[in-house]
Amino acid sequence: MQEQAPENPDKALYAAHQKIYPREVSGYFTRLRVLSIVGLLGIYYIMPLLQWDGRQALLFDLPARKFYIFGLTLWPQDFIYLAALLILAGLSLFFFTALLGRVWCGYACPQTVWTEAYLWMERKIEGNRGRRMKLDKAPNSAAKFRIKLIKHGVWIAFSLWTGFTFVGYFTPIDELGTKLFTANLGPWETFWILFYSFATYGNAGFMREQVCLYMCPYARFQGAMFDSDTLIVAYRPERGEPRGSRRRGTDLQQAGLGECIDCNVCVQVCPTGIDIRDGLQYECIACSACIDGCNEIMDKMNYPRGLIDYSTENAALGNPQRILRPRVLIYAAILLILCGSLLTNLLQRIPLELDVIRDRNTLYRETRDGLIENVYKLKILNMDSQAHRYILTADGIDGLKLILDEPEIEVEAGTVQQLIARIQADEFNMEDRSVAVRFHLQAADANHLQTTEEARFVGPGKN
Repeated sequence: MQEQAPENPDKALYAAHQKIYPREVSGYFTRLRVLSIVGLLGIYYIMPLLQWDGRQALLFDLPARKFYIFGLTLWPQDFIYLAALLILAGLSLFFFTALLGRVWCGYACPQTVWTEAYLWMERKIEGNRGRRMKLDKAPNSAAKFRIKLIKHGVWIAFSLWTGFTFVGYFTPIDELGTKLFTANLGPWETFWILFYSFATYGNAGFMREQVCLYMCPYARFQGAMFDSDTLIVAYRPERGEPRGSRRRGTDLQQAGLGECIDCNVCVQVCPTGIDIRDGLQYECIACSACIDGCNEIMDKMNYPRGLIDYSTENAALGNPQRILRPRVLIYAAILLILCGSLLTNLLQRIPLELDVIRDRNTLYRETRDGLIENVYKLKILNMDSQAHRYILTADGIDGLKLILDEPEIEVEAGTVQQLIARIQADEFNMEDRSVAVRFHLQAADANHLQTTEEARFVGPGKN
């Protein structure tokens, strides 16, 4: 049986991708976005170069399992702080989205930041929107090949610098630079430099808005965080419609037109290629380029600004607006509590840890003096940046004796030392077969470095 042809053979399952050529625009929001992008890129590229106490200020030393954040040194045991930071980041996203809409997407998302950087390089090399469109449509030639080669060469160099900087957060960047220039990079360092460079080159140079439209999950669930008082980029149809072209100075009432001259500048400047006049769409990243573009046209036509502006659904309907609403207040309260708790814990954090494990091979044993003895294995973790000498004591039972194989306990910075401790006690001083005892560890040269760990002392008990 012959298969029937589809009714519309030209209709594809997926729409073919059409390259977007965002038009350059200037204005208040554009300047604000450029300031944000330059600041964030500056932090990313400069931070690994900063030094603190003879080391890199921000370094995630995975082989040594140390995480340096300026004067703070964190260890795998401090993973709770990383979890708290991730929770704070998620709640901050909810808070700012409920209050200001997709401000993260438009001003701080890495995809937006690097895409804008690559677009800036593209404009400098290929020219404005019209020239870029004309160049891509032109037949292949030596001049076109030269321009494209320069652009991609600059992109690749910037991508490699980005990948190198990324690895510099995990390997000291001065050491990484020495390895690079002496061709002595390790396999994993080489892999991650190339991988991150390729990801930056592909996402910011080619995929661009497709990451926002098809790959980013945030665009899909942002609606759950919006309400009628969330700020959004909105077109005001009551002012703009009916739209149409006209000459400057045309009487709008006589011509039966609104203030929108249907110039499509708002579409041309949009990095995702949408028409904001069709209403709020999930593709909108709230970059506000359409606001600046429309305001330029309004100034030329002597119309008041704000045909496209930040607004809320309640404002569009003429209803009262509420900025401090329950959702925002709850997010703010939770953020303040978590930030306060995290800062308090970090300030009170003691870079010292003591683990006590009782020897389970022997429940207890009796010494020649008739005392009951338990053996413990101790692990002392010095999480400070310098070595310390420690004093160990124990209590919990009257007449308790602590015996150490090594009287001097000195632990180097960032190391773990194990030792055996024996506790002896008279069984007549024990209230039960199992009694709680406490080990106290105190740095001899720093009063604030002290910790206490509880263990169980087992004996025969009173008859």
